[in-house]
Amino acid sequence: MSDIQLYCEICGSGEPLVLLHGNGEDHTYFRGQIPYLAKRFTVYAVDTRGHGNSPLGAKPFTLSQFADDLNDFLDAHGIKKAHVLGFSDGANIAMLFALRYPDRLLSLVLNSGNLDPDGLVPELIGELNARYAVVSDGRTAKERREAALLGLMLFEPQIKPEELSAIRVPTLVIAGDQDLIREAHTRLIAKSVPNASLVFLSGTHGVAEESPDAFNAALGAFYDSIGG
Repeated sequence: MSDIQLYCEICGSGEPLVLLHGNGEDHTYFRGQIPYLAKRFTVYAVDTRGHGNSPLGAKPFTLSQFADDLNDFLDAHGIKKAHVLGFSDGANIAMLFALRYPDRLLSLVLNSGNLDPDGLVPELIGELNARYAVVSDGRTAKERREAALLGLMLFEPQIKPEELSAIRVPTLVIAGDQDLIREAHTRLIAKSVPNASLVFLSGTHGVAEESPDAFNAALGAFYDSIGG
């Protein structure tokens, strides 16, 4: 049982769809998707632990814990199974959730996720390490929070490609063609999930914000294909 209650905003009607934002963000990242998705789903736009309006709580600040939090969130809202769409760290949480709680999924959308830190482009890894060296001592509350967020990207997740073969729900892997995730890594994720669809859109890591119409069209095509 969770030690916290995750904040979320709910809208729309239909099968449940949970949105998981990225590192250091909140549910508003998906403001370009929520009205579109709410036309066919009951959308649960969640703030993960220690993000947005969700409290930090006392449990570990890790992606694995966030996956457990999602399971508890579904229980709290009486949801047996849900579609899950995750961006960046949200996609990583979604993968961990899929591996840990396979019976609770209807479908997956993995937007710019990574199996391990090596999936990030080298320039970003260098920047993250440099900044982590500055704030890792955590002399202020702000520095401790930044260090915790950086740690999620520098040390997590640790998923082996072959583990993804256990995912048995329809899956879309989607990223920008100038993403912070290496293209080869995104292709590896798609190849490792049985029968996954793969889409690259023109844009960067935040392609959902940059090109919401194109992103939503890709989502719509995917959900049409699975009858969602």
